[in-house]
Formats: sequence, structure tokens, C-alpha cells
Amino acid sequence: MPTPKILPANVALKRAYDPPDPAEGMRILVDRLWPRGLTKKAAAIDKWAKDIAPSTDLRKWYGHDPERWAEFRRRYKAELKDQREGLAELRALARNGPMTLIYAAHDSAHCHALVLRDVLLGPHGKTA
Repeated sequence: MPTPKILPANVALKRAYDPPDPAEGMRILVDRLWPRGLTKKAAAIDKWAKDIAPSTDLRKWYGHDPERWAEFRRRYKAELKDQREGLAELRALARNGPMTLIYAAHDSAHCHALVLRDVLLGPHGKTA
């Protein structure tokens, strides 16, 4: 029997500094570092999946430079191939109901959470 597909509506994205909303479902922080200046109470994080975040080396290389976005996406997807267990856990959560991937980046159009969401929703759960 094939694994049920993840509904796109079940995987939302939100900045850590935006106020939490109970309708977001499980709030999963997907950054390797805790968001600067944010208390645990204000963040309302249900799970911290720091191992699924880009490596420190990749994060520093990228430096949130939009000109490096395409190469960052490629490299991060390659890193995610080694995170099968973490991806499987996030996929299982997304199949069970809504969840929100929480990130701290200022640039919402060029952040790793977008890549992670694409991978989670991708065909057959593959990272490529």
C-alpha cells in the first residue's frame, strides 16, 4: 500500500518572531541555532529539529546572499539526503495534521525552510 501523500496545507512556514497561532498545528523550529532574543515561552515551539537545518559550514557559506540561492538550494538538498530519519519524522507529522516550520531568517523568499518544505512535499518523498 502506498504511503499517503502529504497535503501542502499541512506544511506551513512562519518566522519565529511572528506571534504563534493555535491553528498552526505543531510548531517545529528548523534552525540549527535558537532565534536571537526570543524566549522559549514566546516561541511556543513544540519540537526543535536542529539536525535537519543546513550545516554550519553551508549556512556560513550562504550568508543569506540571494545570488547564492540556487547553489544553496542544491547543496542543502544534498545534505538532506543524509537526514532520512529526520525527514521521515517530519513527513509522519505532516501526514497526521498541520504543522508549521519555524525559522528565524529575515528573507522569507530565500530561506532554508522553503527548500525543506519542497523536499517534504516532493514526489515520493525524495530529496532530489
